[in-house]
Amino acid sequence: MRRQIIVLFCSLFWFAVPALRAQEAVQQPVQQSARQTAPNRGALFKVAQNGHTLYLFGTIHVGAPDFYPLEERVLGALERASVLALEIDPLADPGRMAQAVQQYGMYARGAGSAQGALPAPYRPRLERLLRQYALDADTVAGMKPWLLASVLTVSEFSAQGYDTALAVDAWLARQAHQRKLPVLELESPESQMALFDRMTADEQSRFLQEGIDAIDDHQQASQAREIADAWRNADAAALDALARKAADDDTFSGRFVQRMLLDARNPALADGIAALLARETDSLAAIGVLHLVGTNSVPELLRKRGLAVERIY
Repeated sequence: MRRQIIVLFCSLFWFAVPALRAQEAVQQPVQQSARQTAPNRGALFKVAQNGHTLYLFGTIHVGAPDFYPLEERVLGALERASVLALEIDPLADPGRMAQAVQQYGMYARGAGSAQGALPAPYRPRLERLLRQYALDADTVAGMKPWLLASVLTVSEFSAQGYDTALAVDAWLARQAHQRKLPVLELESPESQMALFDRMTADEQSRFLQEGIDAIDDHQQASQAREIADAWRNADAAALDALARKAADDDTFSGRFVQRMLLDARNPALADGIAALLARETDSLAAIGVLHLVGTNSVPELLRKRGLAVERIY
């Protein structure tokens, strides 16, 4: 299972599109009739301790218009919450996001290019994909290979009809900002991007090569549909199967994503959620759904702390 496709569900890749699009996130009216009929999406857990309750919702970082409105229990948790916790706030300062991209995702002027880091046979394949996705060569020229691989992933999702501007995180953030509800960031753009920049130059090249391979052999397209459908239908069995595939993936990018973007991040996410539960009587946390399934998932880590964790769906 090629894993750049999974990256999009582990980290928030708002930097792959103009920050302005975050301000255009879908705004669906929350009507009672819609709330009564909206289906379950993603995964939802209830965490409780000492009379405090936190709902933990699994998101994906892209969206489609038919994702909304979310179902009644998620909307109710949002209405009752005194704080909304996200991995990062996609509606926060775009200048901060741009600075993190520059620091971790871009070469210093004249220091290299993602195209130049690729073996010669991959370069025409990359050029074809840039044309296919209408990505300006000058714009991507200074990107490090890991960032360009991520942009290609976002572009493939867009080709399949999914849009980062309609991401579930952004929809929730929009509701919170409109209600003047505080948004707590469990991570930061800098911490997320720094994980990718830990790869050596050769590893980043391999990461990009595997991303190009995944697009060319149509794995990314089929996996995009598979993951989005699992989230759209709150299909617990399908989500658990995706977690098993992720754990069994022995490609370089697969091992990197499992080790660095899931296993390394889940304890800190669990720490932040546990602290929020202890502090607030009612709260809502929404993080990538793959953090909520599989071995050493966030719910599993919270149970090990002695918290009462119930999977609602």
